[in-house]
Amino acid sequence: MTIRSRILWITCASALLLASGCGEDETNECGEPLYGGSATDEAWMTMVDAAKKQKNSSQAVTLDTPSEGQSFAADAAPPRFSWTPPISSRTSAAPSRYALAHPRRSPGPLAWLGELLLPTAEAHLPPYTGYIYLVQVTVPGRQCPLEVLTSELSWQVDAESWKTMGTAAGKDLSMQVMSAYLLENRLTEGPYLQEAPRTFRRAASTTP
Repeated sequence: MTIRSRILWITCASALLLASGCGEDETNECGEPLYGGSATDEAWMTMVDAAKKQKNSSQAVTLDTPSEGQSFAADAAPPRFSWTPPISSRTSAAPSRYALAHPRRSPGPLAWLGELLLPTAEAHLPPYTGYIYLVQVTVPGRQCPLEVLTSELSWQVDAESWKTMGTAAGKDLSMQVMSAYLLENRLTEGPYLQEAPRTFRRAASTTP
């Protein structure tokens, strides 16, 4: 493909992308989750599609912490939430390192155009294979849940997420963990989800 042909193709593709941009924003208005362990944005896209499928609770993880109805003190440090997979999947589960989840910087919607014009040596993350866990904490008054995608069996809640949970002090928060097995980012088992979410709360501060 000549430079002139490439530029013409990119111009047409850009127009199509911009024309369909509104619908795309509506679909992903909540943005990406935090990432933990070996989780990647490609694995997240697979889980987004998996969330639309019928879920099975028979192989769902068991939530260890928080316990049902647990109340954390208003001044409590960010806790570590953990879960246990069913026996059949424990041999393949990634070991928990209790690391803080982190955001992954996403390229802008037109970043791929620059890559076509000036290809770089930047490599994509390797496809993920293994059990993956999408943690969702629903906070009253907040449109989007707090989400963490991780290959580990726990989430050490970060300060910002803990602060967000504190905005609903005294109210019930709910937590669920959707799990699945991916083979090179492709869904092969699951998705699995608890029959009912786990309810917990942060106590309201007594300080005036």
